Amino acid sequence: MSEQTGKSVLVVDDEPGMRMALKTNFQRNGWYVDVAGGSGEALGKLQTRHFPLVVTDVRMPDGDGLHLMSSLRASSPSTAVIVLTAFGSVPEAVQAMRGGACDYLTKPISFEELQSAVERVMKRAGVSPEKAEALAPAGGIVGTAPSLLKALERARHAARTGADVLIEAESGTGKELLARFIHENSVRHQRPFVAVNCAAVPDNLLESELFGHVRGAFTGATAFKAGKFEVAEGGTLLLDEIGEMPLHLQPKLLRALQEREFERLGDTRSIRANIRIVATTNVSLPAMVEQGNFRADLYYRLNVIPLSLPPLRDRREDIPALAEFFVRKHAQEAGRQTPLLHPLFVAGLQTHAWPGNVRELGNFIRRVVTLSDGDEIGPECLRTELLSVTRLHRLSTVVSHPAPAGTSMREVERSLLEATLQRTGGNRTRTAEMLGVSLRTIRNKIREYGLPPRRFA
Repeated sequence: MSEQTGKSVLVVDDEPGMRMALKTNFQRNGWYVDVAGGSGEALGKLQTRHFPLVVTDVRMPDGDGLHLMSSLRASSPSTAVIVLTAFGSVPEAVQAMRGGACDYLTKPISFEELQSAVERVMKRAGVSPEKAEALAPAGGIVGTAPSLLKALERARHAARTGADVLIEAESGTGKELLARFIHENSVRHQRPFVAVNCAAVPDNLLESELFGHVRGAFTGATAFKAGKFEVAEGGTLLLDEIGEMPLHLQPKLLRALQEREFERLGDTRSIRANIRIVATTNVSLPAMVEQGNFRADLYYRLNVIPLSLPPLRDRREDIPALAEFFVRKHAQEAGRQTPLLHPLFVAGLQTHAWPGNVRELGNFIRRVVTLSDGDEIGPECLRTELLSVTRLHRLSTVVSHPAPAGTSMREVERSLLEATLQRTGGNRTRTAEMLGVSLRTIRNKIREYGLPPRRFA
């Protein structure tokens, strides 16, 4: 198993040799392992992801394991902790046990004894490897940039309030991950987390998707269907890309949010909804309100606690860690040993703009891992993949003549989008394929440039 299944451990020890020995031992037993050289570094890593297990030394130069225990007890009570201690500090280990540690081992440790202790404390804590996946946020939020940590801290505070949340950020920054982070850090974490993509469901089916329907409610409704509001009972409902919500459905959503009750399609009985709403958008809702494309009262109702995530260009210091994360992930998916990243390759990643943010970086790393077969990913991959002329060639087949000198990039992009839509007869899916972007990006650009939405269906 690995990080993909949630079988992950954070090893905290100020001795490099001990850290590496523990890391190697855990990796041999199928664990994803992260390490920290002290209490401060460990707290930083614990802010960015959940670890079902922490193995920590007691005495460290920048703070003892007891301080770490106190922070863990407050922020992640489900995490199992094993304390490592020298024989002379056994009383401190006992104190740590009283503070919430699950077990302690005296140095020098036996790895067989450690493995037994791990199995014992994980079972006792209810986070056995088979169940650990449920405790780990899907994919994790990787990074330690100040702007990201600030966003996570604000999200953690928002999670404790129970209030509805609106996340406004660019595409590919991890809005759904942040929504899951809020859910996992709330009192509702043992209840369902349900997501509905308002941009992916056709307008005529979105109401049924949200609120459900009874048999015979409309043509084709041959059986009862529970909506997302019901499925998420007691938990969190993510309304992804809320800006795509059609105007005619917004009043019913507003009432459901205000009254915390709704009716299935074709039914007159009201149903109470004990759920928390997290909505996300990659467009400016205030701008949509001004344009008449989004109800002001719905915006104010959603915007109880506003959150945002920084784009990747504003936290380039996280790119090395993200690259390592994606390399491990995709190498495992490909069933191969994780290749090393050449320093020049990583440096090159940090110079790229990444307009698609973390999603674009992840897809790029996946392509590189898939197409490379060596033990190291070198800077030549930047030239053959990131700077590939394939997409430029694809774009050149769309526009038959270059733009005049002095034309802005915005005008070029709009002209290219219109030309491609005309070429495909208004087919958004085909347009997205020809331009090498997502269907969602095409929809957003049509809205951004004020192109007639019904003309390009």
